[in-house]
Formats: sequence, C-alpha cells, structure tokens
Amino acid sequence: MGPVLEIDSCDLNLTSNKVNHHTEHFPEEHLIVRRGQPFSVTLCLKSGGAKFKPGKSIFTITVQTGPLPRKESDTEVSFVLSDTSVDGSGDSAWAASAVPGPSEGNTVILTVRPSADAPIGVYSLRVDQDGAKTSLGDFTLLFNPWCPRDAVYMNNKDKRSEYVLSQHGLIYRGTPKHIMDLPWNYGQFEEGILDICLKILDDNPKFVSDADQDCSARRSPVYVTRVLSAMINSQDDRGVLVGNWGKITDGVHPGEWVGSGDILRKWDQSGPVRYGQCWVFAAVACTVSRALGIPCRVVTNFGSAHDTDANLLIEKLYSEDLENLSDDSIWNFHVWVDSWMSRPDLGHEYNGWQASDPTPQETSEGIFCCGPASVKAIKQGELTMKYDAPFIFAEVNADVVEMIRLPNGKVKEISSSTRSVGQCISTKCVGSNQRNDITHKYKYAEGSEEERRVFEKAQHRNKLQKKGLEPGLHLKIKLVEGMVVGSDFEIFALLTNNCMDLRSCSLMLFAQSVSYNGKQGGSCGFSSQNLDIKPGEVLRVPLKLEYQSYGPALTPDRLIQVSALSVDKQNMDFCKAQKNIVLDEPDINIQVKGVMHVNSSACVDLTLSNPLPEPLHKCSFTAEGAGLTGTQPITVEVGEVGAKEEAKARVEFTPSAAGSMVLVVNFDSKELRNIKSFINVNVKKEQITANI
Repeated sequence: MGPVLEIDSCDLNLTSNKVNHHTEHFPEEHLIVRRGQPFSVTLCLKSGGAKFKPGKSIFTITVQTGPLPRKESDTEVSFVLSDTSVDGSGDSAWAASAVPGPSEGNTVILTVRPSADAPIGVYSLRVDQDGAKTSLGDFTLLFNPWCPRDAVYMNNKDKRSEYVLSQHGLIYRGTPKHIMDLPWNYGQFEEGILDICLKILDDNPKFVSDADQDCSARRSPVYVTRVLSAMINSQDDRGVLVGNWGKITDGVHPGEWVGSGDILRKWDQSGPVRYGQCWVFAAVACTVSRALGIPCRVVTNFGSAHDTDANLLIEKLYSEDLENLSDDSIWNFHVWVDSWMSRPDLGHEYNGWQASDPTPQETSEGIFCCGPASVKAIKQGELTMKYDAPFIFAEVNADVVEMIRLPNGKVKEISSSTRSVGQCISTKCVGSNQRNDITHKYKYAEGSEEERRVFEKAQHRNKLQKKGLEPGLHLKIKLVEGMVVGSDFEIFALLTNNCMDLRSCSLMLFAQSVSYNGKQGGSCGFSSQNLDIKPGEVLRVPLKLEYQSYGPALTPDRLIQVSALSVDKQNMDFCKAQKNIVLDEPDINIQVKGVMHVNSSACVDLTLSNPLPEPLHKCSFTAEGAGLTGTQPITVEVGEVGAKEEAKARVEFTPSAAGSMVLVVNFDSKELRNIKSFINVNVKKEQITANI
C-alpha cells in the first residue's frame, strides 16, 4: 500500500451527480443517487502531503446503511479501487475507481458505482487507509428505472417521465357511463418528502422488530411495495392515513385533499392523518413509490367487487324491500396502484406491472395489505401466485348472483351477471391528460372463450350465463340528460312484457344516496304501483327526483342509486334493475392574471356559479401546485354565496420554479363539497430588472 493520503475535504459534486442520476428535482442539499449508476466525488488533499498515484495509491471504500450495518446483510460493503475506471455496465457489485484531479495532484476524482441490487436508503461513505478512516459524507440511494440491471428498469423514456418524474396526475372516479377525472398533485419532489418516505419505511413494524433484516430486504421493490401497502393505511400500525367511509365529524374529509404532500407532512408531524378513502390511499402510495424510484401509476376499477369469502363470486342477498343482507359488495369504483418491477420470485414471464392496494379491506398474512400481484398472473387466472392474486382477480372478474329472501324464508335467485364487475379499468395516459383504458391488461374480453377458460382455471363456475330476451317481464332503468346537482329531474323504469298474454305485476322504484364504496345512504324518492301490461307492451314509469328530497341525503360523492323491482303476480317471478347516477357538478373557472415569473407575485381569479336553489355556507377555494404555491395549500374563505349566485376569489402566490406547472383548485362549502378543477400554467424564468 502506498503512502496514506491526507484528505482535507470532500466535494460531493451535488449538481452534476443529481443531473446524471435524474434526482435534480429534489431540492435537498445532499447527495441523492440511483442504484447501478456511478457517481463522482472530489477528494481535496492537504498541501504538502502525499500525492495520489494511480496503481500505487490504494485504499478501501466502505458504505453503510441502517442502524446496525452488517456485511452478512449487505448493509455494510467494503471494496478496493478497481484498476480500470468503473461505469454503469459490468456486474451488480459495488465498485470504485480513482484518477488524479486537475489541481496538480492536490485532488482525486473518486468514482463509486453502487450495486444495482443494493438496499435503498441513507448511506455513509468513507475511505479506509491502513487503519485510518475518513468520512466523506452521506448519500441517499434510490431504485433506478434507468439502469437495465435494476429490478425496476423501464425501457421507455416517456413512461419513465410519466411514472417516475411526473408530479401531477389524474385519478378517475364515477361510473362506467360517467367517468370523471380528479386532478392530483403527487409532489414527490417537494422539499422534505423523500425524507418522510424513508421515515415511513423506518416506522414499519418489520423494521421495529428486526431492523437488520428489514434494511437488507429493501433491495427488493417487491418487499418495499408490500411494506408501503401496509404502511399507507394505519389499520395495524402507525401508518399514514386513517380510513373513514361513514359520517365525518372530525378531521379532513377525503374529498378535500388535492395532493399528497400535505398529507405526508401532517403524518410526519403528528402521526396518522384523518381521513382517507381508496383514491387518497392510492395517490399517497404513488407519491412514495415514485419518490423512492419505483415506477408507479394509479388505477381505477369500475364495478369493483369485494369478495369477503374468497369464492370468486359476489352473492348479493336482498330482503323484499331491497335491504342488502350480504357481506359481499360491489363498489362503484375502487382505486389502487400498479408498480413496475421484475418478479424473480414468480418467474420472468410475470415481470412488469404489479397491482397493490393500500386501502384496508382484507388482511394478508395477518395484516391489512394487498399485493403486489402480477397483473399478467391476474389476467391468466394464476391465483396461486403471491401476493393476494385471488382477491384482486375477484375485484375485476367475479361473477354476480342476486337473490331475494321471501317472507317464508326461502331464497330465490333473481338475476346473474358475468359482465358487471371490472369495467373500464382506467389510468392516465402517458404524456397527456387523456384516459387510458387498461381493462385488457387485467382480463380477457368479457364473454370471450379466453375469459371463460381463465375462470375454469381459477376453479370458478358461472351459475347462470347472461340471459337473453326470454319470455317474461324485463326491466331496465333509463336516465335523462342534464342531471345537475341542484336541479329536479325524472328517471324512468322501462318494463317490457315479452309474453304472449297480459301480465299483472307490481313495480317499485327506489332512489337513495350512495357512497362510491357501495354504502347506501338516505332515501331520495320512492314509488309503488300495480300494473297490467299487455303482450309486447313497454311501460315507461317515471320517478321524479327533486332537490329538496335528494339534496339532504347526498354524500360528497354526489351519487344516487336507483333500483327497480317488479313481481309477476302469476308466477312470482322477480325482475330487478339498478343504476347509479353521477350528478354533474359546476365548473370552476380559473383565470390566470398576466404572465407568471419565478420569484414574482402571481395570481389567479376563481369563479364558481352556485347551481343550488339555496345559499352555500362556509365557502372556500383551496389551490395547490408543485413549484407554484410552496409547501402548503392556499385557502381563501368566501363565506356565504346566494342561490344561483357566483362565488369569487383571488389566490396570490409566488412561483418557485420555471416551466410547465399544474395548479389544482378545490371548492368546498357546507352544502356543495369538493368541487375540483385544474389548469396548466407556464412559469417563465425570473425577471431581471436592470439597474439604471
């Protein structure tokens, strides 16, 4: 070993390293790099000391992570300088090389290449020379979708930009016939968010019980994703969000959130945040995944089955007045995340998108988490593949049987469907604000031979195929245009007699508010009548829904479930139809005032017309945008707004970054909750004022 080099200081070359590692969007003033890709630091030697001589100056580099670094766990690794320069190719081991710097032997350029499968986390970096140890500082190591040897490698620039770097997205809600987009600020590069994401990993029970094993396992995106699935909800631990699908009298209603940053900061400051529902859980999971370097997208499944008994069949049992008596349910929509990674535990054919769900529904291995499960395995019905493939398969592909319990206690089947579950599975398109229907990624076309074959493989048998127009009474519900919250409108039951003789029947129409997860609320309308219907006749039976009746019953989801039940008195055949109404909401008009510049005051004017025939109380607008509004959302109180009048506000802020930004706006009031919109704005570079 040559003479010991006296290191006076170390420059971590933050700017160039962060650009090379696609971490320049993090504002933190410390080194953040990705696996499998070299980074360089400059060692400044003391004047008059030994000079660095290639091939003769030999020293050891040591990196450590976690509270108990151990070589056996790969949380401590030591390696000597390589004879040749290291780059992003080669094997997956840690490596380093060094060359003299440009300052006449007084500097050394040290290049370190992290292993492509090293555990992610905060590392210390030091040089060991003949027993002398010199600390060079700390760095944070993330997953690397740009590195072919990393398990999260994604070989598409546009997809990496969308699923790793984009801080804004759209989340889809509503019904298959009325899909609405919800703008969301993921904000994974906001100040302090990365540290909070790493804190989430350190707060998980597996770390608490065995920190060494947990830190070592963080080499696997499968492991990290499963931990996040458990930690984004607080059901078993000190997780991020508390779920609430009932009446909310404290905390923040899930519909009020417009971004993940505020939620994560509140958790960091005071523990589990009240409240979240599925799209909030998924959005926060997406933020954390992208921050850690795992490509991630938010996915919405319309007609999402919750199979409580794992028989891949949704059995819905009703009383005669349509009270739901079963545990199985179908959510109008449900939201989870897909994360991109290889699956060495399953086989290379199951690499790619993996579904995981942080919303606490059912336990998995004793805790409330779900996934990651290979989307390819779900499509093929390979339900033995971990993790939780049967549950996710049922969410998108369960058959539905509806039954009614008669007064004598007997149960009569009234309908079945192979098509109502798993519709319009949606995520945001890459590089645009369009919706991408990915249903074909999760399942074969409904009714196709492949789809039925998958069901056989999954050992699931259909009890009844979808019925055609057979003799009997047939019932469906017809909706009209212009169903705006605040207006009065009619819906219709269409009752058809396909028999050759006159039929006497009773027809009941029910309307009640409903939450997106299928939980029924208050009544909005009801009618019941006895009818005689001629052969081939179609009766159009109306039910008027008035705001004064449905308004007090509405949840913030603005959903009304309409049900119709007919009974043929001759043979006691039942026929049922059901539809969900998504009431249209008013638009928020966002007007940008002038041209926006970095570090200069900017403002937007916000306007919303009250569609209700009554005043709105406690009105407010909230605006948030990464690079626009700082670390906290901006709320402007408006007060009371009269019936059919306009709510107006001006929001002022100072942009902190140049480029294309997204401002998300939420309007809230006591009577009209959580109206959202967004606008793309272009922020120009800082204005330079010449001194005269």
